[in-house]
Amino acid sequence: MPLLALLLLLAPSLTAAHELRPPIVTIDLTDPPTATIDLKVNLEALLAGIGTQHKDTNDAPQAAQYRRLRALSPDPLVAEAQSRIESLLRQIHLRIDGRDLRLSLVSLDIPDAPDPSLARISHVILEAEIPPGSQDLEWQWPKALGDNVLRVRLPGEKKLYTTWLKNGESSGPVSIQGLVEPSAGQVFRNYVALGFTHIVPKGLDHILFVLSLFLLSTHWRPLLYQVTAFTAAHTLTLGLSIYGVISLSPAVVEPLIAASIAFVAIENVVSPRLKPSRVALVFAFGLLHGMGFAGVLTELGLPESQYLAALLSFNLGVELGQLAVIAGAFMIVLPWSGRPDYRRLIVVPASLAIAAVGLWWTWDRVSPLIA
Repeated sequence: MPLLALLLLLAPSLTAAHELRPPIVTIDLTDPPTATIDLKVNLEALLAGIGTQHKDTNDAPQAAQYRRLRALSPDPLVAEAQSRIESLLRQIHLRIDGRDLRLSLVSLDIPDAPDPSLARISHVILEAEIPPGSQDLEWQWPKALGDNVLRVRLPGEKKLYTTWLKNGESSGPVSIQGLVEPSAGQVFRNYVALGFTHIVPKGLDHILFVLSLFLLSTHWRPLLYQVTAFTAAHTLTLGLSIYGVISLSPAVVEPLIAASIAFVAIENVVSPRLKPSRVALVFAFGLLHGMGFAGVLTELGLPESQYLAALLSFNLGVELGQLAVIAGAFMIVLPWSGRPDYRRLIVVPASLAIAAVGLWWTWDRVSPLIA
């Protein structure tokens, strides 16, 4: 029953669509002396002061303010943002050779998203003047707003400098005379952490799917077969999607992922044993989950000179996250696993709870498409 209680506690956040993703900051230096800074950001969360330390805007103390801002149409939100942007810009630091530059607002591009329950991503365009002969830049996001992804584009360079900055840390000096990519160690640490946190705590849909695999049987062999099939499948589509070989709209992928959760959970109730068809289905659903992972990774970007290393590091982080979920679930159910009523008390109620959330989430993701 502890596992069921945990699922019921998670259910409200599972149905929310306010997951916070780090802003993507692109500094374009291809038109000197002007630097153009493009912030791809959840503007409402930014104005409310909600950072990525919260996995969901509903978890933040400023949730009511966020909901008020999210309910605004683009024009009123632009007006509010313009009235408050100066105080925000004073917290953002773009330094050239150690000196802070003055950032000015150029434009706000806010999409007209009709469903206020869904987060929307806006573009905030800033400018700064770069002194001639400058050697390096340094970028720092406000610590209170959490993580951000920095990308730098230089004249004559096809590749972008890309790095993940945690908890408002400084980028350190980045040469603007010729890009120096992050070290292999930095890439490994950053993208393993990104993959892990995409599962724990942010990947609640993937957590539910892995829990559904775990619940089928207390024996290690059925779990091994399922997890191996799932890992092989999502690794395949993650790589193919990142390299542009395959592509499927998130509007299709996300409802199917939710439906896969419900399907596997219902099968736990209907069929207590592992069947070959179950392994095949898990593999097929793993293909969908891999596309979901790819959507996040594509949006956040990969360092172009270490593309494969970052991709493998992210996938390793995902696997470690899945193992953490399985280990946690095992510790919770261990006292009950040998009891004859384990299936009746643990597997069936927990699977039904997961199925209910999966079905609700499927409807939540499909309904905007058919409205």
